[in-house]
Amino acid sequence: MKFVRILLFFCTPFFAQTNYPTDYFTSPLSIPMQLSGNFGELRNNHFHSGLDYKTNQKEGLPVLAAASGYVSRIKISTFGYGKAIYITHPNGYTTVYGHLQKANGAIESYIKHTQYDQKSFEIEQFPLAKELPVKQGDTIAWSGNTGGSEGPHLHFEFRDSNTENIINPLFFGFDKLLKDTKKPFVTSVLAYPITPKSSVNQSNIPIVLHLSLQKDGTFISENVRVHGSVGFGITAQDYDDVSYNANGIYKVQSYRNGSPNFGYQFDDFAFAETRYVNALLDYVRYKKTKQRVQKLFQTNPNDWSLLHTDNSLGIYMPLPNVNQVARIEVSDFNANTTSIQIPIEYAKDSVVIPAPQIDSNYRVKANQDAIVEQGNFTVFFPAKTFYDDFHLRIKATQDTLQLHEDLVPAHANFQLSYVDSLRNYPEKTYFALIEKGNTIYSPTKFTKNTYKSYVKKLGTYVIQTDTIAPTIKLPKPLEGRWMSNETQLNFEITDAGSGIKSYMGYLNSQWVLFEYDYKSDQLIHQFDPAFLLEGKNELKLIVTDHVGNSAIFETTFFRSQKNKP
Repeated sequence: MKFVRILLFFCTPFFAQTNYPTDYFTSPLSIPMQLSGNFGELRNNHFHSGLDYKTNQKEGLPVLAAASGYVSRIKISTFGYGKAIYITHPNGYTTVYGHLQKANGAIESYIKHTQYDQKSFEIEQFPLAKELPVKQGDTIAWSGNTGGSEGPHLHFEFRDSNTENIINPLFFGFDKLLKDTKKPFVTSVLAYPITPKSSVNQSNIPIVLHLSLQKDGTFISENVRVHGSVGFGITAQDYDDVSYNANGIYKVQSYRNGSPNFGYQFDDFAFAETRYVNALLDYVRYKKTKQRVQKLFQTNPNDWSLLHTDNSLGIYMPLPNVNQVARIEVSDFNANTTSIQIPIEYAKDSVVIPAPQIDSNYRVKANQDAIVEQGNFTVFFPAKTFYDDFHLRIKATQDTLQLHEDLVPAHANFQLSYVDSLRNYPEKTYFALIEKGNTIYSPTKFTKNTYKSYVKKLGTYVIQTDTIAPTIKLPKPLEGRWMSNETQLNFEITDAGSGIKSYMGYLNSQWVLFEYDYKSDQLIHQFDPAFLLEGKNELKLIVTDHVGNSAIFETTFFRSQKNKP
């Protein structure tokens, strides 16, 4: 068996290495591999944990077991991976297949049996090793677009079966399936004044540096004149020869006068670390412009395991008459590399572009607990809720708390509290985040005149009460219709308040499976002869929101099992 040797990229006194089998696993699809997303790619609040296989913009492609083993976990969810299957292999690894349309054969039968047993579309099961064995190349499912998927594709990933750490699939020989001779493309380099008194090229705010292409294919930036301290950030994308779209960067390494001072590469990581994507990003710039700038410095160390840095944390502090040179190298898995050189010199120039004044009435320190009170609201930030210190803007009116803006990322939950002893329907009252004109429900508990909720985002929160039931709509009337030639029932369910929490459907007094697609508000039941009667059939549907308001729909339709009205 072939193995690939992996070397940690940072400058350490020794090299660690891990051996991964490169000819043990095969592709989960029979079509040529093209990617719409790669491992470690920067996503909303997370690093991408696998490879996203393109499926020719359609659903229903056979999904194959990458190696022999057994189905060790099945999770069916409205969100996230949607319908997902996990296969544990005897060599210590687990493969994951997500956003599936449906499973195949015995696996699909197992899923349906469990759903009917638990009377729930959403399930999570951990079958025993002997229950659902599979062989390499078996069709385990069909590709789909379920869960949080934004288009038909297959999400495929590797995990260590013991630690559950996620591993870059390219280490398992999948790099051979994807021709890649292209260097990563660095679209911009930014220079950041680190302290309020620092300036870069006479600016107190970040500036974009001009880059010049050299004859050897490297780049050199304009001179960076610094007073105080400076750090750098990049926007970069990677392309392979066949996927025809931009993907994420595998490795970034910066050097100070030839010595490595800050870097990371996406080999593997734990799920608990995935939110560190927000510490890596210039979060303010991302929220305002959707531009993902990867910062190559830190002002406050964190525990992200993939990051390696010296004592400077990637920050440069030039001195008079002592020039420095920064070099940034951006590489893909195949070692195609783009190199950028940045000359740095000390300069006490007058500031032409000042930083905007800070409008804040409270300073939050990242490494300390903080309690802030405004009106009837109290906010508790545990230590390490945030990555860096910041000036908090907060304002409260009767039912509304303006808690800064979503321009500072939270790594962990913090608590909101609101005291009110006079409000009607306290059991139907909750915190909601106002976002893009919508209100988003946050689970809320009411005890002793106090509403409490744990949230993970700054922004504007309101206390509101929801006494209105969800809405159930049909594309056309169902009452009294003959449905002999129909294969399914379709409903549209919505809720203008706290949002849909649960749904239960019954045919002829028996619970039947409905599948919910939140992206389209569709609730769908596939007819099963086992629950249908010849002639008259009675249907009941109950849809409930997060605070317990329920809508009930009842109707009668007719059906002939012989397809004759």
